[in-house]
Order: sequence, then C-alpha cells, then structure tokens
Amino acid sequence: MPKLARVTICYGPYESCGIVKPRTLRLQGLQAALRARGHQCVLEETREWNMVELVVHGEVAFRCDIKQLEFGGDGILDPVCTEAVNAVENAY
Repeated sequence: MPKLARVTICYGPYESCGIVKPRTLRLQGLQAALRARGHQCVLEETREWNMVELVVHGEVAFRCDIKQLEFGGDGILDPVCTEAVNAVENAY
C-alpha cells in the first residue's frame, strides 16, 4: 500500500456511562498511528453499535469492536492500532 492512502474510519455508537452515542475519543490513537505512517483519515459515522471499520479503496481492510481500542492516547502501545495499521498497509 503506498503512503498517503485515504482511510475511511467508519465508527458506530457505543455505551459509556449509560449513554449510547457515537464518540471519537477511542479513535484518537488509531488516527494518530495512521497519520504517523502518512495516511489520510476520514471519519464517517454509522448506525452499527460498537463497530469500527477501516475502508481502503472501497474494501474493508480491518474491523474490530470500538471498545477494544484504548481510550485516548497516541496508539503506539495499543496492539489493536498496530494490527489495524498493518492491515491498511497490506490492503490492495
């Protein structure tokens, strides 16, 4: 995968403190890890609960539960972020 790929991060609502709504705080580390490798990130809300999908060239390159991602941070020590970045870079 060439650098500067456009990665669409599709994310859905999840429950936190009894409130269900879409939040991007768990996506900060993922975005930072992707941007550090030269990729452009675009956020897109979906209706599917607890879901994160990374779409590259119209294909889903990676999918996980949003609660698996660490809250905040830079994504360097998050193994799910590392797995996601590798999946994006191996996508064609």
